Amino acid sequence: VQLQASGGGLVEPGGSLTLSCEISGFTLDYYNIGWFRQAPGKEREGVACINKSGANTGYVDSVKGRFTISRDNAKESGFLQMNSLKPEDTAVYYCAVEKFTDCSLRQESYAYWGQGTQVTVSS
Repeated sequence: VQLQASGGGLVEPGGSLTLSCEISGFTLDYYNIGWFRQAPGKEREGVACINKSGANTGYVDSVKGRFTISRDNAKESGFLQMNSLKPEDTAVYYCAVEKFTDCSLRQESYAYWGQGTQVTVSS
């Protein structure tokens, strides 16, 4: 089981980035996907989640209306579209998968994690 997150980088405030999470070693259809982030000196927090079918999504309040989570089961991939980025969005972003809830922002729910990708929002 491997998850590979990519797409991070340096962007100016107000800019956009799309993170990708490529999954291998199992069939993504049976798993919910979550995106998490950890800023320096802070605990890791759940940012967005999407259930197996893609019909149910959830977001932490601070990103609602700016971030969009999606998935492409045929490509075994998940995505996080991030618009109107703010300096406080700066963090290492992680993708993770689990199969027992419908859509969870709790990291304890997730069994498999990818390595992080750095997102820096700065002028």
